Amino acid sequence: MIKKRYLVVALAAMVLGGGYAIPEPRVIPVSGATEADWNKDTFWYEPWGSSGVHKGIDIFARKGADVIAPTNVLVVYRGQFGKGGKVIVALGPKWRLHYFAHLDQIEEGAGRIVPAGTVLGAVGDSGNAKGKQAHLHYSIVSLLPRLWAMDNSTQGYKKAFFINPITYLTQ
Repeated sequence: MIKKRYLVVALAAMVLGGGYAIPEPRVIPVSGATEADWNKDTFWYEPWGSSGVHKGIDIFARKGADVIAPTNVLVVYRGQFGKGGKVIVALGPKWRLHYFAHLDQIEEGAGRIVPAGTVLGAVGDSGNAKGKQAHLHYSIVSLLPRLWAMDNSTQGYKKAFFINPITYLTQ
């Protein structure tokens, strides 16, 4: 019985550790975009509509510009969310979900592993961005809580899970 328990713990450690062993190249998820294409102060900006705080960044680009994988990812969902409109959710290294919202088009299907730089879709204004300037809303969510990141800001406990995309892209 004890040997089985150790085997399960060892297997879980290998799976979790494996997520940290995957190479993590990092590119801005909009083709041709630079740091000048987003406002550096919008991550965790408040007030931000019904969500309270803005848990990502908006990368502005022309409608139809390519949205690309910012790192090596497994596409786990493509479809519609109310506020996000046409969205893609992809699992990347270190057990992080990359969320792409307000897309005009979706190219990649769920279940595909794609390398950094692969076209996932196109910048748009779907969801609650309808009628606003075309942009990609980009968020990163850690599936493993980072308790040290929590603070006393509004919804600051959620910072255990939400990673600042600007820091991620510019490190």
